[in-house]
Amino acid sequence: MTKITPQPGIMEIALYVGGASHVDGVSDVVKLSSNENPYGPSPVAIEALRRASFELHRYPSTDHAQLRAAIGEIHSVDPDNVICGVGSDEVLQFIAQSFSGLGDEVIYTEHGFSMYPILAHAAGATPVKVPEAERVVDVNAILAACTDKTRIVFIANPANPTGTMIDLDECARLADGLPEGALLVLDGAYAEFVEGYDGGAKLVETRENVIMTRTFSKIYGLGGLRIGWGYAPRAIIDVLNRVRQPFNLSNTQLAAAEAAVRDVAYTEKCRTDNTRLRAWLAEALEAHGVPSDPSETNFILARFKDEAEASACDEYLKSQGLIVRKVGGYGLPNCLRITIGDEPACRRVAHAIGQFKGGAS
Repeated sequence: MTKITPQPGIMEIALYVGGASHVDGVSDVVKLSSNENPYGPSPVAIEALRRASFELHRYPSTDHAQLRAAIGEIHSVDPDNVICGVGSDEVLQFIAQSFSGLGDEVIYTEHGFSMYPILAHAAGATPVKVPEAERVVDVNAILAACTDKTRIVFIANPANPTGTMIDLDECARLADGLPEGALLVLDGAYAEFVEGYDGGAKLVETRENVIMTRTFSKIYGLGGLRIGWGYAPRAIIDVLNRVRQPFNLSNTQLAAAEAAVRDVAYTEKCRTDNTRLRAWLAEALEAHGVPSDPSETNFILARFKDEAEASACDEYLKSQGLIVRKVGGYGLPNCLRITIGDEPACRRVAHAIGQFKGGAS
């Protein structure tokens, strides 16, 4: 038997499973399982990537200065306190690697993003799962779970896969109540879908223990390029940059992301369309006896009477060429997470679920 063994915690990691993208034997498939922007990226981002492709033989910048400047300008944050990564996942990995380890605890919530316990295990820390209150982050439960071993608290706000969120006053109460030496990480992958929401940027600027992360994979439609960023006090950014690889983002990633973040009109159109269709789909499914919590994201969490009905509906949707996401692994076996697609996709989903419920009743 080999004597080569991994670091503690590595073998505790359950492999992450992404959303399906095809159905055997079914054509005209609509993928609504990964919360992607159905309209794709901004045309100016596509053109920026095309132009950057002529410089593939050149190394990218190591400091991401132009992208950080664009992020600072559009989001009204200090670019010196921004770090960029291969998706926000890499920034979250930097945080776990830098601020947790053996003997430490990392808190996440009952239905929180499945990468949080993975990141804790990878760092050798112990993940601690805290209950939510009817699919909403419970600040009191998190604070009650904190110990002198707590180093990081991860929450997605708005949350995946529930779509719910807590207000900034509750985020501030959580940050202020954490033990000394513990960090609050506000994962804002879906922040751009909330009108007027800064993702927690002001909390970062008024506290030493708050980090905000964001992504270009959702509203900006650049999931295939993997670009994200984080915003934190300068002392924390200095730590994170010490574990970041110098060339972690390519010229094409940097160019496309800068163009995307600057195309404010396109982002606003995507947000407006998503808000309208999200409300329509939630109302349509409610009329078919499938409720969902008010969502602040680009998906809804459809609730069925039990796991059997959710699974049966998932199979029926697949037979109709509609791929959604089962979320039993998130402790929600009676639910399906449905990405808000374009209008034809939303109407197809509502019609198919109506047919399923009509035939099941």
